[in-house]
Amino acid sequence: MSKPAIIGGNPVNDNFIAFHKPLIKSEEINEVIDTLRSGWITTGPKTFKFEEMFKNYIHSKHAIALNSGTAALHLSLVAAGINKNDEVITSPFTFTATSEVIIHQGGIPRFVDIEEDTYNIDPLRIEEKITNKTKAIMPVHYGGHPCDMDPILEIADEYDILIIEDAAHAMGTNYKLKKVGCIGDTTCFSFYATKNLTTAEGGMVTTDNDDLAEKIRMLGLHGITRDAWKRYSSQGSWYYEVLYPGFKYNHTDLQASIGIHQLKRFDDMQLRRRKIAEIYNNAFEDTPEIITPVVKEYAEHAWHLYPILLNTELLTISRDKFIEALKAENVGTSVHFIPLHLHPYYKEAYGFNRGDFPIAESVYNREISLPIYPLMTDEDVQNVISAVKKIVNYYRCNSNENSNK
Repeated sequence: MSKPAIIGGNPVNDNFIAFHKPLIKSEEINEVIDTLRSGWITTGPKTFKFEEMFKNYIHSKHAIALNSGTAALHLSLVAAGINKNDEVITSPFTFTATSEVIIHQGGIPRFVDIEEDTYNIDPLRIEEKITNKTKAIMPVHYGGHPCDMDPILEIADEYDILIIEDAAHAMGTNYKLKKVGCIGDTTCFSFYATKNLTTAEGGMVTTDNDDLAEKIRMLGLHGITRDAWKRYSSQGSWYYEVLYPGFKYNHTDLQASIGIHQLKRFDDMQLRRRKIAEIYNNAFEDTPEIITPVVKEYAEHAWHLYPILLNTELLTISRDKFIEALKAENVGTSVHFIPLHLHPYYKEAYGFNRGDFPIAESVYNREISLPIYPLMTDEDVQNVISAVKKIVNYYRCNSNENSNK
């Protein structure tokens, strides 16, 4: 059994497998060039084309493109009337954007611990957090696995509260054969560089609610009645009215130029992600030190992430050192996520302590996200597997190799 590379002692080189690389082809590049030459680079015809394509793909009534997934979440809250001291229930096991938009509206995030297997918000724990100030539930579809939405929908209906889905990881996710994007009152997607579909930066809100769609579209560009394309093109008029002090959250045609072609081959990119996940699953099936992701019977996983958990009781190496060892073996990784209640701001502002959400903490302490993206070759995938197994074999409890350290 060979010894893993010295932790921290092997510099990253040309053989390094990055945690993520976006798949950008000539179609995106040519479309961006066409947009630059057109003279119209901000919100315009290509953004509207992208929105139309997206809503048809998701099967939603409306799709509003914005400059980030964070903007999508924020405007959903604004349009829903979330104000000071209103409470929004969500997961602590997410990126800070999920919660910070609640705070920006003067609201209060109410965290609910996660399920032990999917790492999504536990529907059985939601109702105990509902008060007369609760105005919305914001489920986060972690890693591309959908939350169990039926019980969440039932709770929302019983208490007459909205569902705003954080689908930053869930482009391509299905729940009971229904695409995430047409389940809750609004659904918020991210097109950040690492996402399954990217526009470099960008986001989208989908909804079947006409009133929410109209408000979100208006709020996304300063709360005015006419956007720039309608005012400055041959179809428009100079006159506009401000109906609300809105935000500068609009998507651009430069971004849409990328998104149009990403969406055209999205299903093919998803096939590659699923294949990589299948290879990982099979490779680690007989490795008890590695706990692989579950896929519930109601789910079609988008495989935005491939999170493994270390069975630390069977290893003599910590999660953090395991990550360093993988880097020394030329494999890039990440951790998703540091639970929000452990960050200084949330501890100080809301009095959270370690132990408040034990399942989220336990997962965080053992989680490593492995590379999974269409640009990975079969050789890349096998090199990741070999690196993981090499480290596991060396640091396995009671291994002969380990006893000589």
